[in-house]
Amino acid sequence: MTRTLLVGILAGIALFAAGCAGSTVSTPPASAGALEPVGPAASESGHEGVDLTIFAASSLAGVLDKARAAYDAAHPGTTLTISTDSSSALETQIEQGAPADVFLAADTTNPKKLVDEGFAAGDVVAFAGNKLTIVVPTDNPADIATPADLAKAGVKIVAAGDDVPITRYAKRLVANLAKQSGYPADFEADYTSNVVSKEDNVKAIIGKLDLGEGDAAIVYATDALASTLVRTIDVPDSANVPAQYAGVVVKTSAHQEPARTFLGWLRSPDGQSVLASFGFLPPSQ
Repeated sequence: MTRTLLVGILAGIALFAAGCAGSTVSTPPASAGALEPVGPAASESGHEGVDLTIFAASSLAGVLDKARAAYDAAHPGTTLTISTDSSSALETQIEQGAPADVFLAADTTNPKKLVDEGFAAGDVVAFAGNKLTIVVPTDNPADIATPADLAKAGVKIVAAGDDVPITRYAKRLVANLAKQSGYPADFEADYTSNVVSKEDNVKAIIGKLDLGEGDAAIVYATDALASTLVRTIDVPDSANVPAQYAGVVVKTSAHQEPARTFLGWLRSPDGQSVLASFGFLPPSQ
């Protein structure tokens, strides 16, 4: 090997070594393609891939099924998982650690309880109103024609548990009816003595009537409107009781900002439109 060739080889080796020492490997790992998109590629809502668990009063079941599609159109990437029961039962579950992001109740009492006891993030938000009505089976076996007939001997009234919001509203309605002209002095007592069962929620009340296990019940007007299993008996406006629906963001939620966005959407024109299509009224505040 000539001296000139040897010098050339050594110089080439030195240049290669210097290049390796001044650079780093930039080849992405095999899993790099699974990374979440960022910046402009992310959802405009900022909530891409979020699954919100909504605990809601049973009387909201139908409207939330429709709201799910409407909300997805406005906030793509956010999934709503709906769980319904009586407001009081859901409030207790949240206190006991059940995972939820938003709590929607058929009253203001249960959401405020979560706020007062430190289980909510933020204030109570009213989002809808409702009224009460009397329902009977479609064949009306007890021949109930007016609210006064709820106190007739032998009438079987289906109600809800003492802690369920509909029960508190119904008691106020009965007290108001007792003050109406033409109602017997013992109307409240006779109504109470006619209660034959106390169900978990309004859906269960209507189901009981459909099974022929009751003659009448006091429920939300929206539940009566949504059911083909019952017919309604008008309640005088002077005695009716307004129901206020309200919600809160649950403090333990891992998605508090998306949860607040959904709660705000219910009060927006789009949310109110969905609620109105099921007979709900605007919130009173």
